[in-house]
Amino acid sequence: MKITIIHGQSHQGSTYNIARMLAEKLADEITEFFLPKDFGEFCIGCTNCFGVSETKCPHYEKLSPITQAMDNADVIILASPVYVYHATGAMKAFLDHYGWRWMVHRPEEKMFSKQAVCISTAAGAGMKSTNCDMAHSTFFWGIAKTYKFGIAVTETSWERVSSKKKQKIEKKLDVLKKKITKKQGHIQPSVKTKVFFAVMRQMQKRGFNEADARYWKDKGWTEEKRPWKS
Repeated sequence: MKITIIHGQSHQGSTYNIARMLAEKLADEITEFFLPKDFGEFCIGCTNCFGVSETKCPHYEKLSPITQAMDNADVIILASPVYVYHATGAMKAFLDHYGWRWMVHRPEEKMFSKQAVCISTAAGAGMKSTNCDMAHSTFFWGIAKTYKFGIAVTETSWERVSSKKKQKIEKKLDVLKKKITKKQGHIQPSVKTKVFFAVMRQMQKRGFNEADARYWKDKGWTEEKRPWKS
């Protein structure tokens, strides 16, 4: 199984270690990126990605290696520590660059057969809202199944996290690994995803912008084809 991890920070703390633990349980191949080291640009709001092409984004070349890695992965892991009850600014800036891939515009067909995991940690609270920050994107990208793993480690350093807590994390990751492995290769998007796709399909049949309408037509999605196996 191929795993791509996007780390929402560049230090190797609790969130990093948990993401790696899960990936190593699943992976034949792990590719990982650290934000903002590997991508730290802010979206400038030019809207070229929506109206013309994603290749017209001024940061397209910098983003391209991460896009390719996600497209090639079986499982995408988005990992962010809690920063003021939300994902890191680096993670948010990264996700902002994929608005054009949301189902309302030009979703990538491969996403509809992938699984994703959103991982967050904090000393105390905020994991739910942080995971939701990331899971909004995985849903609107069309990813078939997204898991959320959030845990309070009651420490600011992974080295100081108790062995009891680490054992608890290990057991939870083993359960998650079994769920992911069981679905791998024959996963279907949720009913919610299919319903949302159907709404977007009707919108694209009426036309939204030229770039999106052409994409959906070329894919055959405004007719009988769908981006998942029936």
